[in-house]
Amino acid sequence: MSIAVTPVRIPVSAETPKGRIETEVGGIWGEPASGAARGVVVLAHGAGAGMGHPFMAGFAEALAGLGYAVLRFDFPYMEAGKKFPDRPPLAVGTWRSVLAYAAERQGTTASRVWAAGKSFGARMASVAAAGDDQAAGMETAGLIYLGYPLHPPGKPEKLRDAHLYGIGVPQLFVEGTRDTFARTDLMQQVVDRLQDSPAGGDNGTGVEGSRVELEWIEDADHSFNIKGRKRPPEECGASLAPIVDRFISG
Repeated sequence: MSIAVTPVRIPVSAETPKGRIETEVGGIWGEPASGAARGVVVLAHGAGAGMGHPFMAGFAEALAGLGYAVLRFDFPYMEAGKKFPDRPPLAVGTWRSVLAYAAERQGTTASRVWAAGKSFGARMASVAAAGDDQAAGMETAGLIYLGYPLHPPGKPEKLRDAHLYGIGVPQLFVEGTRDTFARTDLMQQVVDRLQDSPAGGDNGTGVEGSRVELEWIEDADHSFNIKGRKRPPEECGASLAPIVDRFISG
C-alpha cells in the first residue's frame, strides 16, 4: 500500500511548576495514499533519538502501509537540540497536545486515537494516561509500548510501574528478552499484576480496558536488535508493525 507523508507543526500547551509553556513541535503525518485509514496512531520517540531516526521511520511507515494514519513527533527538548529529555510535566503536556491534534486532523475523538512510544516516549504516554491529582488521565484508545523502560539498566529495584495499575485502557508491551531496561521476570510479574488489577479487569472478559498483553521478541535488546541477526534499524522498527496491528485489530 502506498502512503502519503506530510511534515506538520503542532502547537503544544503544558502546565509546569514554572508556569504554562506555549510552544510548538515538528511532526510527520503518514497515511494511506488512497482510502480511509483503519485507525490513528501517535508515535513518540525515545530519549536519545528523535522522530526521524530510522527505527521510528521504519515502524511508522510500516504501520501506515497496513492502513493506519500515523503521526510521529519530537518532544520540545529534541526540537530545541537539547541532550536531556523534558521533565514529565512538559512531556505529558506535549503528549496531550499532540494526541488532540491528531484526533482533530483525522476528524475523530481522542478516545479513538492510539498512543504508541519507544522507551521514554512510551513511559511518558503512560504517565499522561494515568493522570494525577492535578489532572485526569489523557484520553486514548490504548497504549502501545515499544521497549517500556521498566527500570534503569542494572537497577531492577527502581521499578517504574506504580502508575500503570490505574490505567483503564488496553496496554500492549512489546519487549526484547535481552533488554537491560526490563528484566524478563520483572516485566512478566508487572503484566500479570496489570491483568489482575481493578483497572485492567479480568483479562479476556471483553470489558473495555481489560486487555493487557505482553509480546516477547526473542534475543532482542532495547533497540530490538536481535542477537546473531544483523538488521538495519528501519527493519527492526518495521518488524513490530504487524504485532501492533494485531493488537489494535483485536
